[in-house]
Amino acid sequence: MKKQLIKYFPLFFCLLGTIFEAQAQANYLKITSYKVYYGWATHYPQDWMIIRQFENDGKTYYLLVNPQTLETKIDEPGFYKVKPMVLAETRDFFKNTPYEKALRKAEKQSANIQDAGIEEGMPKEAGISLTADLCPSHRPLDRVVFTDIFREFQKVERPAPVALSITGIWMRQHPQDLEWLKKMQADHEIYIIWINHSYNHRVSSKLPLKENFLLEPGTDINYEVLETEKAMLKNGLLPSVFFRFPGLVSDQQLVYKITDFGLIPIGSDAWLAKGQQSQPGSIVLIHANGNEPLGVEDFIKLLRSKTQSIAKKQWLLYDLRESVDEEFQ
Repeated sequence: MKKQLIKYFPLFFCLLGTIFEAQAQANYLKITSYKVYYGWATHYPQDWMIIRQFENDGKTYYLLVNPQTLETKIDEPGFYKVKPMVLAETRDFFKNTPYEKALRKAEKQSANIQDAGIEEGMPKEAGISLTADLCPSHRPLDRVVFTDIFREFQKVERPAPVALSITGIWMRQHPQDLEWLKKMQADHEIYIIWINHSYNHRVSSKLPLKENFLLEPGTDINYEVLETEKAMLKNGLLPSVFFRFPGLVSDQQLVYKITDFGLIPIGSDAWLAKGQQSQPGSIVLIHANGNEPLGVEDFIKLLRSKTQSIAKKQWLLYDLRESVDEEFQ
């Protein structure tokens, strides 16, 4: 009897995950009072960290983080025992969790003007975590990236995980491409981790890096972060606990501003279009917004070169949350 119960535990948790995912993909179209809000929420047997609070159509909701797995979800406060906290209290309360350790590591790697934050994951076997940026662009989505992932992995890893760094402007300008991606996820062809990539993603060809992207004077970082999350929720996307700096450009002060939102800055050790080669555990960066064909071509070549290894489950795509979380277990 015990063996039979154990056999069905994975299916039970899979069903729970599907329920949470379906709930998280709701479209919150009447969001008001969206704000940073910290605290502890518990519903036996799991503790959660609250990082946002908002109202939608007369109901209050939290954006919650599982500090052990880095997963997020949207839920109503009534299901939990809740203790509001200030940021310092919350981080101290969760100080021994993979989530808080990842935040601290990102802060320690904050001095570089480019590529601060977490640059690589820690998979158990050969493979990568793919991150594809969706910066503002007049060109259509590079759909071949996602159809090729599905074709290569459908028999060994379905849905294959992909992390997409998305901007508010891209969501506004590409509703059909966004719906296409959501359908791929709904059909379990890929699984998308949505990364906040700022709302406007401003860039200047004339300004030096120290005054460019989010370091441009006058940038409203609260708007860039929170307005993007609101746009995600209105479009039925679940914000993750990750943030990617536009251009991978930041300074120490900006990194700490982002971690104060409860977000983990994610860099890359393999920006393919710049000739950086992926290694086991790499966080690979490409742009799938039509603006970087070289990076897309390099990724497709990489993918097709691994066909036999993929078939043998010797080269896989890793969920970015698991790759980062694994390092701090």
